[in-house]
Amino acid sequence: MKRPGEPVQTVKLRRDAALAGLVERVPFAGFLGVCLDRRGDEVTAILPFREMLIGNPMIPALHGGVTSAFLEVTAQLDLAWTLVRDDVDAALQSGSAAPDLSGFRMPKTIDFTVDYLRPGLPRDAYARARIARSGRRYASVMVEAWQDRRDRPFAQATGHFLIRPADG
Repeated sequence: MKRPGEPVQTVKLRRDAALAGLVERVPFAGFLGVCLDRRGDEVTAILPFREMLIGNPMIPALHGGVTSAFLEVTAQLDLAWTLVRDDVDAALQSGSAAPDLSGFRMPKTIDFTVDYLRPGLPRDAYARARIARSGRRYASVMVEAWQDRRDRPFAQATGHFLIRPADG
């Protein structure tokens, strides 16, 4: 939320910094090079292409484990952002530079099912998650990944996550 006299760009940068802080809590996201792009209330995960992500050099195609991990990380981070977004906005509204998320516990994967629809090609990939249900302790999240066209996903998944209360 914008404080009186605070530039809109400053608020955007603070929200993006909070989102980047969540990404840092998932070390494998950093290993894969996953980054998040926030536009309004939509978050898109981006997996920049690198040669090390190829599983089958004959096709060439992204490794299935990379695809699965990208989908799971996207679902987990989108859910985490949804859980902390109100706290981030409240902190910005109250005048804090950033909310204290030190006690926040990332959602924990219960199960995750991936559908491989076509080979992931050697290029950047994108993914978006949609929270199907979120309660106090449990959430169900659907996610799909695409490359050139959003209407032609190369993989999709459904995951269930345990929402853990903050340390306290």
